[in-house]
Amino acid sequence: MSNGKLVLGLLAGVATGALLGVLFAPEKGSVTRRKLKQTGTDYMDGLKDKLDDFLESVTDTYENIKDHVSGMQEDAEEQIKTAKNAASGHKA
Repeated sequence: MSNGKLVLGLLAGVATGALLGVLFAPEKGSVTRRKLKQTGTDYMDGLKDKLDDFLESVTDTYENIKDHVSGMQEDAEEQIKTAKNAASGHKA
């Protein structure tokens, strides 16, 4: 299981537990609604943070791959140039 799935599962469990705790607490409805709203807001903030981290990770990975491929392309072009120069040197 990836760390992202583990954290997401953990957040879902915490949110579910908090929601059930608030629902079964013997408090006034307005207090319960306020707690539910806060729990939902906290959960969404956590989810947004995880999504931002995931997107940053994907972007970093993309940039690393792009840089690596670009380097490989430059190396290949240099090898082709060297081979062409060597071939034209043998013709003369």
